[in-house]
Parts: sequence; C-alpha cells; structure tokens
Amino acid sequence: MRVFALFFLVLLGTFVVDQTIKTIFVEGFYRAGECINLELHYNKGVAFSMFAFLGPYLKWIQALLVVGIFIFVVKEGYLNRFSIPLGMLLGGALGNVYDRFMHEGVVDYVAWHCGFDFAVFNFADVAIDVAVVWILLAAYFAKEEIPKDTMDQ
Repeated sequence: MRVFALFFLVLLGTFVVDQTIKTIFVEGFYRAGECINLELHYNKGVAFSMFAFLGPYLKWIQALLVVGIFIFVVKEGYLNRFSIPLGMLLGGALGNVYDRFMHEGVVDYVAWHCGFDFAVFNFADVAIDVAVVWILLAAYFAKEEIPKDTMDQ
C-alpha cells in the first residue's frame, strides 16, 4: 500500500506540475532566447510529429496504451521496484494524453534552435525520458539474488 501511495503521489505531482506549466503557455507566455525559445506549439503527432495522420484516433490509442501499461506494471509487480520512475512515466504520459483531449494536440513549449532545430518538448516529455533512463539503469545495475535451489542443479 505504501508503494502504491508513493507511485500515486509522484504520478499526481508530475501531472500537476506539467499541466500548470502548460497552462502558463496556453495563456500566452512567450520568451525568446539565444538557443531556446519558450513558445507555445501544439504537437498533433507523437515524437517529432510522427503518426499525426491518425488524427483524433491517436488520443484514444494513447489512452489505451497508458491504461495497458498501468495494468501491466501493477500485475507484474513492477511498482514494488520502480514506484517513483513509474509514477513519473505515467504522470507524464497522462499529462500528454490529457492535452490531446483538451487542446489541439500536446502542448509543447521548449524549442531548441541553436545550430539546428530540435523537436519542441515539454515537462511531461522530460519526466518520461528521465523515468525510462532511471528504470533502465536500475534494472541494469541492480543485483538480483539467484535462489539457492537453482544454484545446486
């Protein structure tokens, strides 16, 4: 129960921070910088605007994927091991899916333009990326105990 509470608090915190920042940009905040502009963009696709051709179906596909991931991590017991990064990952994912239902697309606002134009992104994207790296590193470096009965065979 404690693990689920931690997971839920991180998910909720990630979602609230994400939506709060996005609201600031939807209401008109803009700042031009030397390498980064903070400006409102609506991404109708996923990363680098891929799958934008799916139109209104994309939000439903992503919503089902988020629900499927949640069911999988709970059923397989991954919350016990990765409650914080999974909270970040699903909180970010829910933030972006919520945008698809409430706006023209995902609200993005960090636009890199120094030397090359990079994809425009948001806090939820960063939370998802950090969570994935955290899970991969934790899975790679964590030592799993081998049960003694399998070592005797």
